[in-house]
Amino acid sequence: MATRLTARDTVLAVLVAIGWGANFAVIRLGVGEMPPLLLASLRFVVVFLIAAPFVPRRGIPWRSLIPIGLAMGVGQFGFLFVAISLGMPSGLAATVLQVQVVFTTLMAVAFLGERLSPKRIVGLAIAVCGIALIGLDIGTSATVVGFVMTIAAALSWATSNVLTRRLGEANGLSLVVWTTAVPPIPLMAASLLFEGPDAVGTALTHPTWGGAFTLAYLALVSTIFGYGVWNTLLGKYPASTVAPFSLLVPPVGLITGWLTFGETPDAPSLIGAGLVIAGIAVANLAFRHRRQRTTQGDTPEPEATPAGVSAQPSA
Repeated sequence: MATRLTARDTVLAVLVAIGWGANFAVIRLGVGEMPPLLLASLRFVVVFLIAAPFVPRRGIPWRSLIPIGLAMGVGQFGFLFVAISLGMPSGLAATVLQVQVVFTTLMAVAFLGERLSPKRIVGLAIAVCGIALIGLDIGTSATVVGFVMTIAAALSWATSNVLTRRLGEANGLSLVVWTTAVPPIPLMAASLLFEGPDAVGTALTHPTWGGAFTLAYLALVSTIFGYGVWNTLLGKYPASTVAPFSLLVPPVGLITGWLTFGETPDAPSLIGAGLVIAGIAVANLAFRHRRQRTTQGDTPEPEATPAGVSAQPSA
């Protein structure tokens, strides 16, 4: 297996990260056009209808797909879409969501018996400080409920990561595509219950160009292109070579939120965002260094996977 990306694959990895970073601004556009839970449900419907006929399930059992789909689709994206609709700036959402790395690590240690290196502990501690700083600034740069629901989305993402790890070896693209069969019904039910039949009916019978663009972007760019390319790269290169490109997602999210909606977080939130990105970078680099030592003949203790290595590295 090659350890360095070719120029073409480097460009593809960067394009995926940019697409995922811009995804948060697109979500903000979409939740302004239709109810957020309905939008989340339709996103998965479109992806499944387009991709499932061409991507086999490859024997992944439904007993595994259902809990992963609920955690990822209903939990992660349901909470995230609602959070942005309730005042969480898209750029900060892209950054705060990365606290999933901390949750994933703690859950992997607790439930999978994985261990941490000192460098990874330092990196995660820096990220937690960044999240705390953003949390202290809520009410100015973000709403309290938006911030809390983004944290809930990150916790749901971490849950799906751990469930995926327990599944073991599975085709990444098949897992991504077939988990999209799970969220539409519970998300639609939640939309009818909390957003109301009238709002759902109006959105479905009177579609807008903004809503159509959002669905197309989420399905084609973020999911099919993004995950398709990402999983292809993970199949060609070590995860520790591909994973660091996911660090581009938060800064791209902050920049696109500023350019498209004029989002200008206060200084504490910006400093906190920088700490989150720096902490995840330290954790990733520590993991990458450890992997390099392993290839040279060392046998390290097992440790939790860094950000971006999971099958669902972004919104």
